[in-house]
Amino acid sequence: MYRTHTCGELRAANVNETVTLAGWVQKVRNLGAMTFIDLRDRYGITQIVVEEHSDEATKAAAAKLGREYVLQVTGKVIERESKNPKIPTGDIEVAATALTILNEAQTPPFTIEEVSDGGDDLRMKYRYLDLRRPPLQRAMILRHKMAQSIRRFLDSEGFLEIETPYLVGSTPEGARDFVVPSRMNPNQFYALPQSPQTLKQLLMVAGYDKYFQIVRCFRDEDLRADRQPEFTQIDCEMSFVEQEDVINVFERWAKYMFKDVLGIEFTEPFRRMPWIEAMEKYGSDKPDLRFGMEFADITDLAKGHGFSVFDDAEYICGFAATGCATYTRKQIDALTDYVKRPQVGAKGLIWIRVEEAGIKSSIDKFYSPEEVRAMAEKCGAKAGDMVFILCGKKFKALTQLCALRLEVAQQLGLRDPKKFAPLWVVDFPMFEWDDETERFYAMHHPFTSPKPEDVEYLESDPGRVRANAYDFVCNGTEIGGGSIRIHDAQLQATIFKCLGFTPEKAQEQFGFLMNAFKFGAPPHGGLAFGFDRLCSLFGGVESIRDYIAFPKNNAGRDVMLDAPSTIDQSQLDELFLSLVKPE
Repeated sequence: MYRTHTCGELRAANVNETVTLAGWVQKVRNLGAMTFIDLRDRYGITQIVVEEHSDEATKAAAAKLGREYVLQVTGKVIERESKNPKIPTGDIEVAATALTILNEAQTPPFTIEEVSDGGDDLRMKYRYLDLRRPPLQRAMILRHKMAQSIRRFLDSEGFLEIETPYLVGSTPEGARDFVVPSRMNPNQFYALPQSPQTLKQLLMVAGYDKYFQIVRCFRDEDLRADRQPEFTQIDCEMSFVEQEDVINVFERWAKYMFKDVLGIEFTEPFRRMPWIEAMEKYGSDKPDLRFGMEFADITDLAKGHGFSVFDDAEYICGFAATGCATYTRKQIDALTDYVKRPQVGAKGLIWIRVEEAGIKSSIDKFYSPEEVRAMAEKCGAKAGDMVFILCGKKFKALTQLCALRLEVAQQLGLRDPKKFAPLWVVDFPMFEWDDETERFYAMHHPFTSPKPEDVEYLESDPGRVRANAYDFVCNGTEIGGGSIRIHDAQLQATIFKCLGFTPEKAQEQFGFLMNAFKFGAPPHGGLAFGFDRLCSLFGGVESIRDYIAFPKNNAGRDVMLDAPSTIDQSQLDELFLSLVKPE
């Protein structure tokens, strides 16, 4: 056999045993009379020693070794004279009696250690080398453990894991589809699923009342640090449930995951927050509750004093940054530049400094000290705090202030990745208006049920309608979301009408689902969690990339496989495709 033990397994109890290890050479230290080799596999590192009295073949093999050589070692476990408490195997070493080089290796393009000297692009090009590094190994192990934990809980709750197809039909809502030409059906295309939404609803019609799947999903959209063109979703659906039933099951699931994976126990119910409260208090439908700094509406206090910036604004809001009264002019200017960045889009920043000795602001010229103090107090400011204020269109100003709140919290060290603040955001708007196309779009998807008490406004005032939808949020990140679905054909037809679908178009795109509902669709609902995002949350890292074995870069390219790439003309001919050069 190639090995009797792994490189992370041996301890003092194994002293005097003869063992065989196999792995990669992390480091070689030739001290003349003795050679020390750090041998690594995914389980850990064991120190190998080639001694002065070792046989010539063993010493000759040791002299050839370089980084990342694949090596088999046989030897006797001995106690180390100089122990290393930093590694689990640090009490022992293996005195080699035989070394076999299983494969030589070129010098790697970056160091394969805890902290590498390789940049992102280089490490992604050689991802198979990057995956040998301990941080990536820990990430993959965490992902595996979380997948097993998910399956254990959902199985215990009676859920069935059912696979759905990757080649489906294209639908018009949501992000762009990745499409796949069909050779057997010329000029026709499959789409890769953005999620198994309609398929899991069909499983409810089929009578499988508790479904889940850890499933690959695909969206052809612009990328950022926490987004990939292919990603993994924990997809779930239940029949004969209302919103409270779904939330109860998956709040238990979330608590189970925190305890099983991280050892963190939540005993109190998670907070429930209506969407409008989340927006008005935090400027986000995924608020970070690890710290305070809630927003206050000071429109009434700020308007009507001759300061045109405020007088012309629809909405004026601010928050008190704890302990920031000591901020220098340079720090305030830096924050002003931050909110003016295109990604944030504000025109400027108003501030109020609250100190024991008095109050000072950038708008003293237009307001009395009492009026400035009233605004600061409305924002909850105390002595030692700094109030930051933005204005403009209501939801735009709130979103901009949210970006500033998170930036200030980051500077103050309040966004601790080891601290968790989960909550449910509920009562979302059913529709969102798009000025460019002058029509409503579904905020979640067109199968989301409206709140029963809001159904009467569907045709007369669609913007007023709230959805029977809910998101699970933690630390400023949407981890998952879902809704109670529409199971009534007439209500579904009304929703399609609100979204601008003609009956013919709705039948063309979703006829298979609407037809299935004619055969007895149960009340049903569910949700989906972003598995990659959940892994990064539990791992304390902002980007999901480390938790995906072979991710794409920000341009959607796999630089390791050099994909996407061109294909042969013969393949295009088989598919009846011709290419047009982009302008």
